[in-house]
Parts: sequence; C-alpha cells; structure tokens
Amino acid sequence: MRFVLLLPGLVLGLIRPVVAQGWEGGDYPRIHDPSTVVEDGGGVWCLSTGQGVHLLKREADGRWKKAGPVFAALPAWHKAEVPENKGHLWAPDVIRVKDRWLVYYSVSSFGSQHSAIGLASGKTLDPTAKDYGWKDEGVVIRSRRGDPYNAIDPAIIADGGKLWMSFGSFWEGIFLIELDAETGLAKKEAKPVKLAMYPEIEAPFIHKHGGYYYLFVNWGKCCRGVESTYEIRVGRSRDVRGPYVDRDGVDLKDGGGSAFLATEGRFIGPGHASIFAEKGKEMLVHHFYDKDRRGRSDLRMLPLKWKDGWPVVGK
Repeated sequence: MRFVLLLPGLVLGLIRPVVAQGWEGGDYPRIHDPSTVVEDGGGVWCLSTGQGVHLLKREADGRWKKAGPVFAALPAWHKAEVPENKGHLWAPDVIRVKDRWLVYYSVSSFGSQHSAIGLASGKTLDPTAKDYGWKDEGVVIRSRRGDPYNAIDPAIIADGGKLWMSFGSFWEGIFLIELDAETGLAKKEAKPVKLAMYPEIEAPFIHKHGGYYYLFVNWGKCCRGVESTYEIRVGRSRDVRGPYVDRDGVDLKDGGGSAFLATEGRFIGPGHASIFAEKGKEMLVHHFYDKDRRGRSDLRMLPLKWKDGWPVVGK
C-alpha cells in the first residue's frame, strides 16, 4: 500500500535533499504515496493518498499546498466494488495523454485483496481554471481472493505510443498490464504479466533511461511511522514487459532487486519512488517517515544520477 513536503532553499543541481518540515497542519498536509510530479499551466503538481485523493501544488518557496480533492463526491462504484473502503483512496498516479490528464488510484482497505484501480480524467490540474473538473472513467482492473495480484499501487508509463500500468502489492507480486492509449482503461483482452516477487513487495514505478527500463519497487512494510521497514530496490530490462534483473543478474521474479535507497538517519522507510525532471536535472521523488517528527510522512526529492547504467542518488 502507498499511503505523504519540500523545504525551501534547494537549488536544483545542488547535492542537497528537498524535504518539508515545520508545517504541521492546515494547507500543508502530510504526504504519503506521492504520484509522479508533473507540470501544468505554469505550476508543479502531484497527488497523494487521502480522502478523495489529494491534489497538491508546489509553492514558490518549495512547500506543497493542498489544492483540493479530485473527488468531491465519490463514484458509486467504489462502494459496490469495495464496501470496506471509506473514501480513503491510495497511491495515485498521473499522466498526460494528448489533451487529457489521467489520474489512476487505488480503492481498497488495509491488508485486503478486495481492491480495484480506478481512473478519472480531466483537462487541467489547476482547480482555479475554468475548465477544471474530473470525469469518472470507472474500473481499470480489480482483484478478488484467489487472484495472483492485489489491484493497488498503479504507476503509468507511456512508451512508443503505448500505455502501460505496473501495479501490485504482496500476494504474488508486481504485475504489468497494457492500457488502451485512447481510453486509458485496460486494453481489451490484455492479461497482467508478472514482473517481480518478494514476500513484502509493492509500489512499483517504471522509468526508461538509456535503452533500459528500470523497475523500482518497495520491499518491507509501510505505514508504521518510525517502525516502517520500507526500502527501495531496482532492476532493469531491455523490454518494458521484462524480464527485469538486478546488478547481479537475478530476475526480480525470483526475489532479485538491487539495493537503492534505505533508512538513513531521520529518513525512515523511504518508498513510492518516481522521477521528476526539471531544468535538465532529474530528481528522485519519494516519501519517508520523519524520525524527528514522530514518524510524520513527508515527501523528499533527491538529485538522481546514473553510473555504469544504474541510478544513484545524492544526499
């Protein structure tokens, strides 16, 4: 499950982390399970887990501020699909396809395989724009007891005119399904393909760089504050569909996954990775639990570099 703020003073390119601190409430929320960070209408935006899915905008000083929920009223199918869900929607992701923004999100309850990934579409991410508004596009994929996967934690990649969604949590691991590039929903007759497996695995993200596709995943447990054991692992493949292998050549389906980012100092349980490029610099986006603030979940961005064909982060 992927349930998560930025500190002023970071100039992109400096080897120094961006992290929110000191804003405990009001419009400056906890951030958990941050989506891919994107630009729209001159602003920088992301979404996170929350009631109705939180839309957040980055302010000039680097703080992330609430911009409003995607859903003022939840689609009726949420209750029909997952009666246990109370409107707390998890782990959104966002991508622009032609003239629409597509927002994917999880409808589930903690520890359950009774889940669904939903889709909403809109023209803009800016709630102040005259054409702001979201259309419910329904269910992308669902899971029930007996399925090999849990239908949560969607992450989207567009590649060569095709659209793909990685997803999954625990059970039999991380999966990939092809989406219809026109509708954003699962392509007709598409079947999920397994990408990675580990006893405690979730929160996938695929990024293309230098001829490889890189699959970032989380191992461990989230959502326990300073007791969280999340860490980020990575593998790569020449094909978005895999197989993904780690630095030692071990297939991620067989438990492989090279260590990438783990707990260090106050930054407990880093997870839910994505990559944001701005002004020619790449940043690793992720949440963590702040040991200095009683395990509060926040967002951090670290400079991302590539060495010998593998990603590395600066601190």
